[in-house]
This record gives sequence, C-alpha cells and structure tokens, in this order.
Amino acid sequence: MKRAARGSAGRAAASGHAHWAAPAAFVLLWSAGFTFVSLGLEDSEPLTFLALRYVAVVALLGPVFVVVRPPLPRTGDEWRHLVVTGLILQALYFALLYGAIGLDAPAGTAALIVSLQPILVALAAPRVAGEHVDARRWIGLLLGLAGAAEVIVARQGVESIPGAALLCTLAALVALTVGTLYENRFGAEQHPVTANLVQYTLALAVVAPAAALFERLHVDWTANLIVSLGYLVFANSLLAITLLLTMLRRGEAARVSALFFLTPPLAALIAWIVLDEELPAAAWPGMVLAAVGVALATIRPRSAQPSAR
Repeated sequence: MKRAARGSAGRAAASGHAHWAAPAAFVLLWSAGFTFVSLGLEDSEPLTFLALRYVAVVALLGPVFVVVRPPLPRTGDEWRHLVVTGLILQALYFALLYGAIGLDAPAGTAALIVSLQPILVALAAPRVAGEHVDARRWIGLLLGLAGAAEVIVARQGVESIPGAALLCTLAALVALTVGTLYENRFGAEQHPVTANLVQYTLALAVVAPAAALFERLHVDWTANLIVSLGYLVFANSLLAITLLLTMLRRGEAARVSALFFLTPPLAALIAWIVLDEELPAAAWPGMVLAAVGVALATIRPRSAQPSAR
C-alpha cells in the first residue's frame, strides 16, 4: 500500500512538473522573440522579414511532411478550423503587428496595447468559450496588466503613436483575442507538422503579396538578420506556436492568455541580458507584480485539481 501511495505521489509530482513545463517554455521562447525581431528589423522591412520567416518555415516543413506523412484533418470542419486559426493568428495578427512597427509604433506602446488581450479574453470567455472567470482570476489579470504596464513605462514611457500605427496595433489586439477564443472553442488536436505547414503556407500566401505591395523587399543579409531569422523560425514559429495551440486546446482560454502578461517584463529582461538595453530599477517591481498576477490567474485551487489515486 505504501509503495502504491508513493507511486501515486510520484506520478502526481511528475504531472505537476509537466503541467508547468509547457507554459514556462512558451513564455520564455515567445518573450525572447521580441529581442530577435528587433535585431532582424534593423536589416529588413517588417512584412518582408515576416515573409522570409514564413518562407523558411514552409521550406523546412515541406520535406518533413513528405517523409513523415503525418495524418491530415479528418473532416471538413477540422480543415476549416485549422485554416481559420492560421489566417487569424499567423497571417492577420503578425502582419498587423509588424505593420504597426513599420508605421513607427513604439515597441513599448504596442506591447502595452497587445497586453490587454487577456482582459478581452476574460470578458468574452463566458459567452464564447463557456468558461467562468472568478474573482481571484480577475484580480490576477488586473495585477498582471499593472505589472506589465509598469515595466514598459519604467523602460521608455508610453510614447505617442501615429494614428495609422495605433489602428494596426488595436486590430492586432483584436485578432489575437479572436484567434485565441476561436482555437479554444473549435480547435482539434492535429499533428504539429500538418497544422504548422497548413497554417504557415496560408500565412505566407497573405503576407508575401502584402510585402510586395507595400514595401521595397529590401534585405541586408547580415549576421544579425540570419541569427534572428533562425531563432524566429525554430523557436517561435515551430516550438512556441505549437505550445500555444496545444495549451489552448487542452486548457481554459483566460488562464492561458494570462501568460501574455509575462511577455513584456521577460522580454525587457532578455533584451537587458542580450542587447544590453537599459532596465531601470523601477521595472523590477513590475516584473514581480506581473508574475504574482499571472500566478493568481493561472494556478488552480487545490479543490479544483483532480486528486491522485
């Protein structure tokens, strides 16, 4: 009996560690992406750089798909949901966000606006995803937002933003919110190679013509651009997005979305380490506040957790 109890406890502990592994990896990979985007955009225009990222992903996944021959969606509904999610999250969200940066949206202001996404998800979740957002999670969401805002303001303040860039950033916020709720409500488990290849091919079909229409398609192939492109392809486009979609399919939309509050503080910390960007002392309390808020919004109470048997 004691041995069985110890075995159950060990499995519960392993399950707990696994429960936190995906969110921790996602936040780290996603946040570091902002540093590498900053590096890449020094030598390329925004939509052109995004198109290059998608070309590289599709070029890598195409041969893998031929060799592995992963299963395809089984029904028309599964195909439709996969396509819609790809168009919203990969094509629309990233194109709008990169376009806002190209229209001179300050990174701090854009990050602060996009950080409103968990609040919008929590407001819409009861109607769209059928989930209840309790008072504890609302407190966590608001603390997370306050912490993210404090870090951004401490670093550079909320700078003025051109009207067109503001509209693009707000549209990106809406796209990320809608994509999150849609995937949580309709997304079905798909093989990662199939899901990524379909969605990035669709995104490339949208972003590449937009880049050709609005930009000069000029790229300086520097070491910084190659390194940043490599990171964004492997860490962000393949690993981080796969983790995000998996968490949305298996978890609650409001809880998963709260992780985005950690992005501005962690991105600031990574930029401080990698790029030697200034990180004022006033930003550190904001990081702690954001972490506390995310913990409140994401940790399940013991009474709500399944007991180990």
